[in-house]
Amino acid sequence: MSRKIPMLQALNCFEAAARHQSYTHAARELSLTQSAVSRQISSLETFLGVQLFQRTRHGVLLTSAGAAYARQIAARLDGLERDTLDTMARQGGGGALQLASVPTFATRWLMPRLSSLAGQHPDIVVHIDAYTKPFMFADTEYDGALYAGTPEQLARWPGTRATLLMHEEIVPVASPRLLAARSQWQPQDLLELTLLQQSTRPGAWRQWFDAMQVEGEGRDGAHYGARYELFSMLAMAAVQGQGAVLLPRMLVEAELARGELRIVCERPLRGQRAYYLITPETAHEKTALQQFRLWLQGEAAA
Repeated sequence: MSRKIPMLQALNCFEAAARHQSYTHAARELSLTQSAVSRQISSLETFLGVQLFQRTRHGVLLTSAGAAYARQIAARLDGLERDTLDTMARQGGGGALQLASVPTFATRWLMPRLSSLAGQHPDIVVHIDAYTKPFMFADTEYDGALYAGTPEQLARWPGTRATLLMHEEIVPVASPRLLAARSQWQPQDLLELTLLQQSTRPGAWRQWFDAMQVEGEGRDGAHYGARYELFSMLAMAAVQGQGAVLLPRMLVEAELARGELRIVCERPLRGQRAYYLITPETAHEKTALQQFRLWLQGEAAA
């Protein structure tokens, strides 16, 4: 059964003309004549039975139907170009993966390890977009997602398979300069410091103090400092000596190794949140994704 799809040349001409709102500029971009672009768009309008442009004395304007179609076509042409370049780059090996990821996990944990992936699987290339919330895989081009959440949140993400990578272990960290007053710090002692907060986890310090059994009036009088949204922002603020922060240990490995941050007291808090590789449930998973999952599990276990 033949597909009801317009010719690619007509779609290319339409997308360029819609983007420029000009046949002349589209023709210049595509190395065609203005009349050739006009003919391609006229043939597309005939194929669709829909007027895409209004002709005016000053040029052309998209109709409402044309504007909606242009948005859809632009996304699909971008995807087709990306898939084509991936296939060319991998010599048909099909090793390109498109991932969505919570940003700090990608920049601070995954990307420093990608050279290891390249050494084991040189045919796999990973593209990463920042994404923090669940989505429908059928509506996107993503092969998988690196997600931080709770089991309850995963249960509300239908049609997916979750591979546990690691649990989140939260530790209090601060600049060594800020901790120079004491050789050893106990949980109660943190009340002497400015406590920086994550805006998306306003109760984190309260939970940590509860778990450490820190009681008394001191908690109510604790000095809470600035709020930041991302772990990376909190880590930078802590390095600059603004205060103590609660961070997943694995996301500040580099700062700890360089001595820019120090764990205030070795009293980690393990919450319900964990990091997962989320993939769509499918009977036929691409080989590159299977290999990537196994590599991820090995890195997480190490």
